[in-house]
Amino acid sequence: MGIDYGTKRVGIALTDEDGAMAFPHATYGNDDSLIARVGELCKDKGVGGIVVGKSHDLDGAPNKVQKDIDAFVAALREALSVPVYLEPEQFSTQAALRIQGRTSATDASAAALILDSYITRNQQTL
Repeated sequence: MGIDYGTKRVGIALTDEDGAMAFPHATYGNDDSLIARVGELCKDKGVGGIVVGKSHDLDGAPNKVQKDIDAFVAALREALSVPVYLEPEQFSTQAALRIQGRTSATDASAAALILDSYITRNQQTL
């Protein structure tokens, strides 16, 4: 599972059955039910790992959202039994916007880009 974390919306991506290709799945509101919804999806889809986008500024320093991402990752690790990884995601949402424009699937598409980057970089499946 790939996650593009945002303070308002959270994009979710999943892989094919082989864990080799990432596809946009859904966009969730960032609310108190987020961890539970991610957990339910992990259980329903047999997710073997979660990749969360790590947000940085142009100079490589963590940006203002990264503190929220770190707290989210800690909550995932505490609540779920699947491993959680961080993947650099600089400009994933902007890339999704360039590809398809702003749609209801933009955040999920950004999550798919993050997950695809992780799969490609690590040459492993999730």
